[in-house]
Amino acid sequence: QVQLVESGGGLVQAGGSLRLSCTASGRTLSRYFMGWFRQAPGKQREFVSVITQSGDTTHYAASVKGRFTISRDNAKNMVYLQMNSLKPEDTALYFCAASLVKDTQMNFIDAWGQGIQVTVSS
Repeated sequence: QVQLVESGGGLVQAGGSLRLSCTASGRTLSRYFMGWFRQAPGKQREFVSVITQSGDTTHYAASVKGRFTISRDNAKNMVYLQMNSLKPEDTALYFCAASLVKDTQMNFIDAWGQGIQVTVSS
């Protein structure tokens, strides 16, 4: 099974940018749909973005569309989430996720990262 580790989180002011990285090990990343989820305090985990195995198709939650960009480098076993124009409501624990199921909503997750905190101050 693939193991996932996130990095790149932190504290940023509203309007700023961060890039999250997800490093995969254990299995070939190119087998998986890869995605990002987030969970704010007191709320359920929610879908943020997904990218297909080859990277040719991406989908985003309406709340981040136009501000966030997901990408992947299968040769490096890496997935990224570029987050621009950050808002306080983007504050959450962000999780990388992998799925062998070809589902752009990522309803079936095979592996989760441990999560990384993103805090956006107003």
